[in-house]
Amino acid sequence: MSKKSLLSIALAGCLCGGVGVALVHAADEATSQATPPATGSPEQPPFNAAPGISETRPESGPAVKVEHGFMVPYTERIPGTDITFEMIPVPGGTFTMGSPESEAGRNEDEGPQVKVEVPPMWVAKEEVTWAEYRQYMDLYAIFKSFEARGIRPVTDDNRVDAVTAPTELYEPSFTFEYGQEDEQPAVTMTQYAARQYTKWLSHVTGRQYRLPTEAEWEYAARGGTQTAYSWGDDPEQIDDYAWYFDNADSGQLPGAQKKPNPFGLYDMHGNVAEWTVDAYSEEGYELPTDKVLSVDEAVQWPEESYPGVVRGGSWEMEPPQLRSAARLASDDDYWKEEDPNFPKSPWWFTSDPARGVGFRLFRSYEPKSEEGIAKYWEMNTEDVKDDVQSRISGGRGVFGIVDEQLPAAIKAAREE
Repeated sequence: MSKKSLLSIALAGCLCGGVGVALVHAADEATSQATPPATGSPEQPPFNAAPGISETRPESGPAVKVEHGFMVPYTERIPGTDITFEMIPVPGGTFTMGSPESEAGRNEDEGPQVKVEVPPMWVAKEEVTWAEYRQYMDLYAIFKSFEARGIRPVTDDNRVDAVTAPTELYEPSFTFEYGQEDEQPAVTMTQYAARQYTKWLSHVTGRQYRLPTEAEWEYAARGGTQTAYSWGDDPEQIDDYAWYFDNADSGQLPGAQKKPNPFGLYDMHGNVAEWTVDAYSEEGYELPTDKVLSVDEAVQWPEESYPGVVRGGSWEMEPPQLRSAARLASDDDYWKEEDPNFPKSPWWFTSDPARGVGFRLFRSYEPKSEEGIAKYWEMNTEDVKDDVQSRISGGRGVFGIVDEQLPAAIKAAREE
């Protein structure tokens, strides 16, 4: 990433260290306290440097107490569009990841249980929608046009600020069979495509968005609970909180129609399952159990493109698969079975259960370092790198520079 891009994102993140946090819901005055580890104390930027920070506690709604004020909900508009999404503050704390052996519906890959300390963060209120994801999809044609016209060329000097855009769908009727309405969650994207989406969004907004680690996802889904579901252990209550096999007749539904979890997040159970950055192992969590782990210590970075961890279950699944600790392993061979291309697309899946797989945005209170955030955004394995390079070399892919000037460049090119 260029120094300019890194500075923009760092300032926008309201960077500070050694904070105490408290989540405040004015409705019930419920409070939870934790102290995430210190990571340094650079000069505090002004409060208006980023959305989501208030000097004073709001009279209503969730708020997380931090050293310099309160993390609060905020609405982000994708630059150059009228499309928005809402981010909700989530307090830091320590929780037990995984499920106990006594939990009904438990699988062996949900253990052994480990304790993880999670710093405060913002989490998207809903899953990424087609309205949002379509802006990223549109970049393929835009970048191809830029490339042909010599606009914003990608060079060795600026390639660090480039992303690939997903190629056009081979078979749109598969992906869109259950709808492509703006408010529906986007589905069938690979983990790599979701990573690149968050890099694009981060560069055009100046704020660090990313996929969660598996520990962060489960912490957010539980909402402070240790029960099978965020509402308790009784699956009979699932209709109030989730879209799943018995009540979702025609694919993914628009978000926020069911009850939220205790953190105010919708559809953490069901509707569409959500990508994390972690690699999956059928052996479960091969992590130390004799200490509290940091998020960085708990993450399992992939060495191959699959299997990766998908969480939350989808509209195609039964209640046990929607539990807070339930894990789904991605399978590129099976999920791309009907893709006739060689190599198969690094951006799209063509077979179920991919029509129940999407993702949700996370944003750390303390932004990641340049090296740290690259692990969340970039091509994570050699096989993905090879597939992308093959597509680029064959003219079936394209890189484009993403920064805060991109929306204006797109507008100018369209007006020519």
